[in-house]
Amino acid sequence: MPELPEVESIRRGLAEHLTGRRILTAQAFGTRVIRRAPRGLAPVVGRTVRAVVRRGKFLWCDMGEDLALLAHLGMSGQFRVDEPSGSESAGGEERAGGSDNFGGERRHLRARFALDNGRVLDFVDQRTFGYLAPVAFQATADGAPGGAGSERAVVPAPVAHIARDLLDPHLDETALLEILGTTGRAIKRVLLDQNIVSGIGNIYADEMLYRARIHPEATALANRAARELLHAGREVLQAALAAGGTSFDRLYVHVNGESGYFERSLQAYGRAGQPCKRCGTPLQKITLGGRSTTLCPVCQVAPIG
Repeated sequence: MPELPEVESIRRGLAEHLTGRRILTAQAFGTRVIRRAPRGLAPVVGRTVRAVVRRGKFLWCDMGEDLALLAHLGMSGQFRVDEPSGSESAGGEERAGGSDNFGGERRHLRARFALDNGRVLDFVDQRTFGYLAPVAFQATADGAPGGAGSERAVVPAPVAHIARDLLDPHLDETALLEILGTTGRAIKRVLLDQNIVSGIGNIYADEMLYRARIHPEATALANRAARELLHAGREVLQAALAAGGTSFDRLYVHVNGESGYFERSLQAYGRAGQPCKRCGTPLQKITLGGRSTTLCPVCQVAPIG
């Protein structure tokens, strides 16, 4: 599933293409992509995109005042901005039938938006876990901007529970350090809890724990270790963002169709059995909370008991 760097890369691409653009038509191909949208995509037709915003792994287009177009990419969701092909019909919102072969020339096309500059925005999703939903805003609990890309202190109501991420300047680091220092849960499970800190998934959790030399099953961390973990996390996320994110099976691509390249720099994730780049010990794979986890048994010492 795309994590913070991938979603932020997509947000930046979308912002470049969508900000100030008015949506002329919106088509949903099948009902699964709008399963969380009782009124479908109709509410965004005629609205202008004011900003493209991200919190954690969620994206939304700020459509002004009370309306957001919320997007979750799921496992394989992609946004593509293209010139229109002319193969799709226009005239407001339309829904196709139940086939998996929607969208004419583009396989796995789930939604299409016609923009006022003659271009189209496509949402493509092979595995169909992603979704789009026009939703209402609510005020942020802390009075700070809702996410990256906006100064408005609002957030789509369905994601109001999602915590801030390590790159968010409004993150309450003191509160997060307190959780890391007192938790009885495995620290990797805490990092994956989007209600505590958002945007981190399996890839970057493994990477930041490896960089900080902390075992994924460790519990309450000393303050120094917790600070080192957050510092490592920021370094990993910023490096991945600079590289454009991570892509393994070509299901994640930027708005222009290019893949991310941070996988070439991975130190832990997906390298089980290969030598640790610090000490040479073969990396081990364990299962934690149902997730595959890669670590160095020498550099990341297992907790006692």
